[in-house]
Amino acid sequence: MSGGPRISFNAIDSALSSLKNCQSYINSGMDVATQVALDLVESFNDEEDINNMEKVMLEYAKMDRELNHYIKAFEETINQVKREKPENLPDLESLAQEKFLEMESKNSDSDLERNEKYIYFKDQLKEMKKQYHGNDTIEQIDEDIAVTRSQTNFICPITQMTMKRPVRNKVCGHIYEEDAILEMIQTQKLKKRKVRCPKMGCSHDDVKGSDLVPDEILKRVLDSQKKQSWATMDM
Repeated sequence: MSGGPRISFNAIDSALSSLKNCQSYINSGMDVATQVALDLVESFNDEEDINNMEKVMLEYAKMDRELNHYIKAFEETINQVKREKPENLPDLESLAQEKFLEMESKNSDSDLERNEKYIYFKDQLKEMKKQYHGNDTIEQIDEDIAVTRSQTNFICPITQMTMKRPVRNKVCGHIYEEDAILEMIQTQKLKKRKVRCPKMGCSHDDVKGSDLVPDEILKRVLDSQKKQSWATMDM
C-alpha cells in the first residue's frame, strides 16, 4: 500500500455545508432589517430608529464576515491535507483555527461597509429618504410620488406587463420582472449562451442572476399604485 492512511472528510464536509446554510439565515436577517428600515422611513419615524437598523445591518455584516472566514479557514485546511497527504492526520481544528485567526487579524470596519447587503441597504435607504423626506408636506410628497410614477416605466421589457416583483441589474441599471429574467437566464444557460439585457438599446450582453437585486423602492410605488386602484374601484 502506498501513501498514508485514507482520511474521510465526510463529517467535515457535512459540517461545512451546515455552516454555509447559516449564511442564508444571515442574509434573510439582513433582508428583514432592510425592510424594517424602509418602513421606518415611510412612516416618518425618528432618525435614531433608522440609525439603529443600520447598526443591526453592521452586526449582521460582522457575523457574515466571521462565518466566511471560518468556512474559508476549514476549506483551506482540508485542501492542504488532501494535497500534502501526511502520514499522520494533523489536528485539523488547530490548523483551521490558526488560519481563521490570521484572517480575523486583518479585519477593518471598511470590510463591513463593503458587504453587498449593507451597500444595498444604504442605497435603498437613500432612495427612500429622497422619496419621502425631500418635501415639507404630505401633499407635496404625494405629488412627488406621482411625478416619479409618471417618469418610471412599470412595464417589464420581457413580459410587456406591469411588474410585480421588480429586480434591478446592478451592471446596466435596467429593471425586469424577477421570474421573467430568471427564466430567461436559465433557458439560455441550458443552451450555453449568454443573456443580453432585454431592454431595447442596452449593450450589456451578459446578464447574470448574481447581478440582480430587488428594487424595493419601485415595488413600494407599484404596491401603492395597486392599493389606490383598488380604493378607486371600491368607491
